[in-house]
Amino acid sequence: MTAPPPYVPGHGLLDGRGAVVTAAAGAGIGGATARRLLEEGARVVVSDAHARRLKESAAELAGAFGADRVAALPCDVTDEAQVAALFDLVEERHGRLDIVVNNAGLGGTADLVEMTDEQWEKVLDVTLNGTFRCTRAALRRMKAVGAGGVIVNNSSVIGWRAQRGQAHYAAAKAGVMALTRCAALEAAAFGVRVNAVAPSLAMHPHLAKVTTPELLEELTAREAFGRYAEPWEVANVIVFLASGYSSYMTGEVVSVSSRRA
Repeated sequence: MTAPPPYVPGHGLLDGRGAVVTAAAGAGIGGATARRLLEEGARVVVSDAHARRLKESAAELAGAFGADRVAALPCDVTDEAQVAALFDLVEERHGRLDIVVNNAGLGGTADLVEMTDEQWEKVLDVTLNGTFRCTRAALRRMKAVGAGGVIVNNSSVIGWRAQRGQAHYAAAKAGVMALTRCAALEAAAFGVRVNAVAPSLAMHPHLAKVTTPELLEELTAREAFGRYAEPWEVANVIVFLASGYSSYMTGEVVSVSSRRA
């Protein structure tokens, strides 16, 4: 097993940009992305459905980067009114909306023959429909302003690769990939780029709680580096897609994986 590489410092790639990150509470990909955006100079609104955890995360980020650069609002992405309020806050606090990271998602494990309609619908509503609602809200505002912008969606390699017990999650993540490609074609007309990342295995506390040690060991063994990704390694790719370094990329789904072919 190889050790994670050294943490990459910020280089001012996103100075002055206004950004929003969904599901940004805690130590997962969303939290790591919010931190990386701030390290690159952005002003960020973080959101999450878990109000207490969001408050704690926002306070930590504000302490590190300044209260003027960090704002927070609880948001359930299955609720259109809450989504609208979130994007209104970005423009109110930071004056502009440049970057949207749609990270909210919900998983679970159930064989298809045992899966209930409620289980299926809940995962699809958060993971796919939530990404749709936030993408729609962002594009409406970006189109009206006419100053460009970037949307980065968080998909998963499960959208490509089958895994038992993940039919609902895989269908949702494959949907996020298709949504990304279609949205990109529409948004190009008004200068907005839409891309996605597809991580394979990024370890964080919530994943450890909902996944058995045996499955984590099996998934880790499939990775070429013999280790899982750190959340900030996925966030680095999100920053790349949000920055000018990816100016000619849109409609792409970038795999963040070392899994063997």
